[in-house]
Amino acid sequence: MNNKELQSELSRRLGLSQKEVAGMMKEFVDEYTERFGEGSDELPFLSLGTLEVRNKEQRVVVNPVTKKRMLVPPKLVLAFRPSVSLKNRIKNMPEL
Repeated sequence: MNNKELQSELSRRLGLSQKEVAGMMKEFVDEYTERFGEGSDELPFLSLGTLEVRNKEQRVVVNPVTKKRMLVPPKLVLAFRPSVSLKNRIKNMPEL
């Protein structure tokens, strides 16, 4: 399901126009983005799981062609930790 299909389905279920749903989705994303800016490093998503900011340490990588070693600096990455109920639901899904 892509973003347009999600908006269409939500507008059908909620009885709102697609434009109103798109605005609500934008406000939702903006609110969560602001929360990360306020120093929070974890944001829960109801029963889906948690978005969290993780710190990746610096590391050494080697170019396989030139065998040159390079240092990759530390950085922050966004990670999703699924809830137990979501893991169980996915585990019980039929294979594609």
